[in-house]
Amino acid sequence: MGLLFAKLMTVFGDREHKVIIVGLDNAGKTTILYQFLTKEAVQTSPTIGSNVEEIAVKKTRFLVWDIGGQESLRASWNSYYCNTEIVILVVDSTDRERLTVTKEELHHMLAHEDLQNASVLVLANKQDMKNSMSAAEISQSLTLSSLNARSWHIQACCALTGEGYVCFLGVCMFT
Repeated sequence: MGLLFAKLMTVFGDREHKVIIVGLDNAGKTTILYQFLTKEAVQTSPTIGSNVEEIAVKKTRFLVWDIGGQESLRASWNSYYCNTEIVILVVDSTDRERLTVTKEELHHMLAHEDLQNASVLVLANKQDMKNSMSAAEISQSLTLSSLNARSWHIQACCALTGEGYVCFLGVCMFT
């Protein structure tokens, strides 16, 4: 897991890096993106298609694609994979019923040739909610330990407050 941070530190430089944020609908992907950009919770609506934002940190630019997670949109996720260096999977920690679907989507996605070298950050969102699963429970359910050929990390967080992450691009330390 620590390899993710080492890899992220090596990709920084004077160029643009592509990041995709994926997850099932209502996981909090857009809230996380705009919490990072504005430092406050913003009112969002379901993403139809994608949102894209450029985030600059020093001389490094990240092009961040927040992709809609409704079932009808997931088949189009692969059209965003080309040149992706970082995959951020946002998981609703209260949605136990759909965790198997999340696991299937994650492993299907990571089998795609365009993502063979991508690092993975799993954000276990909604940790402020009663009965939310821990990051360890989610990691086990998603069988993240089987991703031994790639860099990955899981982090518990709350998108509404920003708690649990200072940023999601590996630039800052997690709290």
